[in-house]
Amino acid sequence: MGHYVGPKGRINRRLGALVFESAGAARTFERREYPPGMAQRRRKVSNYGMALREKQKIKYYYGLRERQLRKYFDQARRLKGNTGEQLLILCERRLDNVIRRAGLTVTRPQARQGAVHAHFQLNGRTVSTPSIRLRAGDVIQVRNRPNLKKLYKNIIEGSVVPSTNWLAFDAENLEARVLTLPTFEDVSLPVDVGQVVAFLSR
Repeated sequence: MGHYVGPKGRINRRLGALVFESAGAARTFERREYPPGMAQRRRKVSNYGMALREKQKIKYYYGLRERQLRKYFDQARRLKGNTGEQLLILCERRLDNVIRRAGLTVTRPQARQGAVHAHFQLNGRTVSTPSIRLRAGDVIQVRNRPNLKKLYKNIIEGSVVPSTNWLAFDAENLEARVLTLPTFEDVSLPVDVGQVVAFLSR
């Protein structure tokens, strides 16, 4: 599931949340908030089904495979504090997510693609792994290539840069700095993480 290429609007409708942020997927979700294929009588979702849906939200939102999600979950269980909150914080610290949250791209799949194609530098070094976990003080820059500078300047000019307390973004130099680690309150995904923890603990 790390690289889902199917109809994104359908996933948004199925999960009941805007996990894919592209314009087409958002319009589809706004027009039809009910799940796909549910025009007939709706069935009551079981507890297992609800927990599975919450888990799928995290997987699609951050572009994770099942194995990656369970790896993050195992790491979160070893950290102090609430396991569910720590799980989402680990996901928030991924390079592709930070690129998106800084406003360098419009969607997370776009950020992931840019990271994979080595469009960015982390602390002065070119990287191509979207799952790198960032720390406070890390600096992300668009590589000093005219075509990449032009591409990302156009993206920024055509979109609204979200405000994020734990990131500082310099639009002129196409540079994002991690000021502090994100907290659970910084997570923008509407998900019942308690059900996810219960599901993954089985």
